[in-house]
Amino acid sequence: MKIIDRFILIIFSIVIFILSAFTAGIVFGWIDFANLTPVLENAFSTEPTSNIILGVSIVFILFALKAIFFGGKDERATKDGILMENDNGRLLISKETLENLVINIVKGFEGTENAVSKVVLDKENNLRVFVTLYVHPNVVIKDLTANIQNRIKEAIKKTSDLETTAVNVKVRNIAPPSENNVKIEG
Repeated sequence: MKIIDRFILIIFSIVIFILSAFTAGIVFGWIDFANLTPVLENAFSTEPTSNIILGVSIVFILFALKAIFFGGKDERATKDGILMENDNGRLLISKETLENLVINIVKGFEGTENAVSKVVLDKENNLRVFVTLYVHPNVVIKDLTANIQNRIKEAIKKTSDLETTAVNVKVRNIAPPSENNVKIEG
């Protein structure tokens, strides 16, 4: 949820809370309504009407407290992926899709093997990517990982219009030499 949306929700919730508490105070007799107009006095003093108003006030108080302290559920982060919405409808980009995108990017770099990725979107909509991989013995790890991190951020921004706050790369080990990588002298 955007900051402005939260601010508006909090202000609205505070106003509803105050109005509901004021109404409940009148019904319970905690607030003197002698200065209120006779029409309002009759509405609050009759038994069925005051009970209905009291019930509605209590419900509004509970809703306001929930909105103030617990906030609304963010629609972008779901268990299945990232939910995006525009004028045409909704789009759900699964985490598996983003993880496969990351794997394909890493496979495009020479000197990498056995890459595994994980994508995490937290409550503040921070997209973080975790990559674990093996590298070949002749690779400069610092340069390779910096290039991988930049390429992943660019690709996620280009394909999904999402900002990636962190791309964490873990080099698990040096890949054992394969027949393709070994030079035979002689």
